[in-house]
Amino acid sequence: MRRVSLAAALAALSLADSAALAQSASSRWFPVPDTAVYQTGDSWSDGGTTFRLYGVQSCLRGTSFTNTHGVRRDCGEVSLAMLIALIRDLRPQCYDAAEARPTRTMFVFCVATRIEGAGKGSRIDLGTALIATGFAFAALKPDGAPVHAPYFEAQALARSTRAGLWAFPDLPDPNAIILRALRQGSLASPRAPAP
Repeated sequence: MRRVSLAAALAALSLADSAALAQSASSRWFPVPDTAVYQTGDSWSDGGTTFRLYGVQSCLRGTSFTNTHGVRRDCGEVSLAMLIALIRDLRPQCYDAAEARPTRTMFVFCVATRIEGAGKGSRIDLGTALIATGFAFAALKPDGAPVHAPYFEAQALARSTRAGLWAFPDLPDPNAIILRALRQGSLASPRAPAP
């Protein structure tokens, strides 16, 4: 239970960047549509545009870990399931922070406001929630530096408390896989770490 409260506290604290964005351009906030097609644990598409959580890296599909029952699970599918669950439960509003052309990819921050229960009125950053609970990772730049420092801090907490996927010793860290592929020049997919 302590892990969940730490993750929730971290999620609430890391919203300074997102809150500042909300005050400066509230017209750019939008909900994740019900028609969204979820692609990975950090992205979905709608209307020909891919929306990707800024600074978040999900587990890669096709990589696996062994759960507590000794069953091999696809790490990317687990990240995807958590993203879908959090979006459906939290109903966040997203802000388009950057666009990658010509790929029609929008990088977004998504924030939800609790409307009832403990923490009513508090804001939850979706990226922090995914990372702090151990179901996503802080994206890294090709040089290994974090894209968004608060997410890297959330990841450090999740890792140290063995939250979510960090509980499994054979967790396939997607950043290590991506950085290794970049160094070897063999990244087959254009899906490099998010800016």
